[in-house]
Amino acid sequence: MTAGPEISATVGIIAGGGVLPFSVAEALRARGIAPFIFAVRGFCDPVRVTQFPHHWVALGQVGRLTRLIRSEGCRDIVFLGGMVRPALSDVRLDWGTVRAIPAIAAALRGGDDHLLTGVSRIFERHGFRVVGIGDVAPELLMPEGSLTRRVPDADALADIAKGRDLLRALGPFDVGQAVVVVDGHVVAVEDIEGTDALLARVARLREEKRIRAKAGRGVLVKTPKTSQDLRFDLPTLGPRTIDGIVAAGLAGIGTVAGHSLVAEADVMTAKADQAGLFVTGLPL
Repeated sequence: MTAGPEISATVGIIAGGGVLPFSVAEALRARGIAPFIFAVRGFCDPVRVTQFPHHWVALGQVGRLTRLIRSEGCRDIVFLGGMVRPALSDVRLDWGTVRAIPAIAAALRGGDDHLLTGVSRIFERHGFRVVGIGDVAPELLMPEGSLTRRVPDADALADIAKGRDLLRALGPFDVGQAVVVVDGHVVAVEDIEGTDALLARVARLREEKRIRAKAGRGVLVKTPKTSQDLRFDLPTLGPRTIDGIVAAGLAGIGTVAGHSLVAEADVMTAKADQAGLFVTGLPL
């Protein structure tokens, strides 16, 4: 792996939902780098964010956000956490946003990758450097090989290979990053609702007897999209993923090593071991 850029003394985390922004903030602290969280109202956890220096911002406050980032001395910023794509009517406009409306509107017309890349360019034009988790917290990237005691058997490896082939083919369409394959059959593909909803859908299919294979077979496969900007929206797994896999009756998960993120790895691995599942990092 090539060395990443030298990171500034304070890193700004533009934080949506989930645990990932806080996992990265803790990793930065452990490396002696100061995290500063810019918490997006309605998405970022209002309890956990109090553990870190932070400011609250609303969607659409580009001007306020850039001023705050600059005032806190953050050259490098990273976008983390889940967020629902907003309608323009839901965006609270400040003057900085008004000036950026043409760029924001153009970004909203594409898929998620197009949106994130477009938004990053707005901040880069203000002089900030947008970095990825691989730059600021590489220890959160999925390693190659199994994290769990259980490893995938031949049937699971065949399902993983099929899932990777499908995701590779779907990549140019910016559809999703995950698929469930059971005994060679593609049973569900991730859509705009995300991985948790994908696994819940598989659980319903099992309850409805639409999936005939017995529980404990089949895999969740997660990979980045073709030509994805790896600074943004890497496939992510954590303890909630394991809960979803258990409910869906699958054998485990395969995700690309070095190009996927693991949140709360110790908790996730313990849950997977307790449930007899595998979590494995796949070679690129």
